[in-house]
Amino acid sequence: MTGTDTTSTTRTTSPAPYTDASLDALRLSGDELADAVVATLFERGEVGLFNSLMRYVSVSGQELPAGLPDVAREYLETTAVPPAWVDWNEMEKARLFFTDNNVHINTALSFASMPACYVVPRVARLLSATHGLHYPSKRMAETGQFTTYLMRPDAFEAGGRFVPAAQKVRLLHASIRHHLVRADRWDTAADGVPICQEDMIGGQMFFSMLVLDSLHRLGVHMSTEGAEAYYYAWRVVGAILGVDQTAVPKTLDEARAFLDLYLVRHMGPSEEGVVLTRQLIDLYEEVVPGTFFDPMVSALIRHLVGDTAGDWLDVPRSRWDTAVKALPPLLGVLESVEDASPFAAWALDRLGHLTSVFELSTLTRGRVMHYAIPEHLRKEYGVDTGVARHHRWTPPASTV
Repeated sequence: MTGTDTTSTTRTTSPAPYTDASLDALRLSGDELADAVVATLFERGEVGLFNSLMRYVSVSGQELPAGLPDVAREYLETTAVPPAWVDWNEMEKARLFFTDNNVHINTALSFASMPACYVVPRVARLLSATHGLHYPSKRMAETGQFTTYLMRPDAFEAGGRFVPAAQKVRLLHASIRHHLVRADRWDTAADGVPICQEDMIGGQMFFSMLVLDSLHRLGVHMSTEGAEAYYYAWRVVGAILGVDQTAVPKTLDEARAFLDLYLVRHMGPSEEGVVLTRQLIDLYEEVVPGTFFDPMVSALIRHLVGDTAGDWLDVPRSRWDTAVKALPPLLGVLESVEDASPFAAWALDRLGHLTSVFELSTLTRGRVMHYAIPEHLRKEYGVDTGVARHHRWTPPASTV
């Protein structure tokens, strides 16, 4: 994966002493609060009622509907407020970093973060259990919409869409754990609890540290302050999604140590990973106009995740594998122009925003994605319905 051949210029603390034993312990726990809520809703047969009522709760501060099950109402009220330790100045820096790099970040999420999920076999199996084959863009659409909600100025204010989306995603994760464990379709002894704390933190690293690695690999200029703020924002996201804050990496150096160990422990080939990757490639080849540039999709994935992971995921090779290496110099020229002219900076940022809006609109098919508790998983899986630009930042060096 990326980041393994870099030298850190920002090390201020020693990486946390993550070990196989410490990560093994994280595999045994899920999210007690959300798990209890979901178990109660299923036990009382209230999941359908919850989904019907919550479909129309989309912004913070909105009055909860009458008839909402008491256990769900209590959960939504308890989780409606962000952690008290959030530094809002840091969150604003993260938002500005995202605004300045939104196209690059969306590229990294699409062509590095998602394939990285697929290269962890147990995560690929889990995603396959909930991944609608008739709508393969659904997961990318949900991820893109979730990130967009997070980086809006009103994300945590009344009228913002992020907190309600996060509350629903947390319950969605708990429902997947409920289905797989109850139906005895998951090897807990070998793989831990489904969507365990180790995998939740690993996912947080994929959407934060790995994105920063990918931006660096693409040649995008980042300040230390911007990179740290972006990572901090995903720490806040993790807390809202039920990640154990005593275990999550607090700094970029600690994040590097965790991510390296997590990947070494779990990366490998799987049939599910190949299928999911093929769906991802097909999806973006449909988005790219014409067919001439289609191989660029696979080439970009290989460039960002590396040939080993690319081979495990059966990502096709082509002559574009060499051509894609011209991206960093090209981005460097564009950023030099942007630095030299405020108007150029505004124009490029605006173009980036419009590109991101177009991509998200294409993935969502122009509609809002609703996060809901699945009352069943895919039948094919065997679970039936009865159940700044100066002082350029460099990623911390690899720890392995």
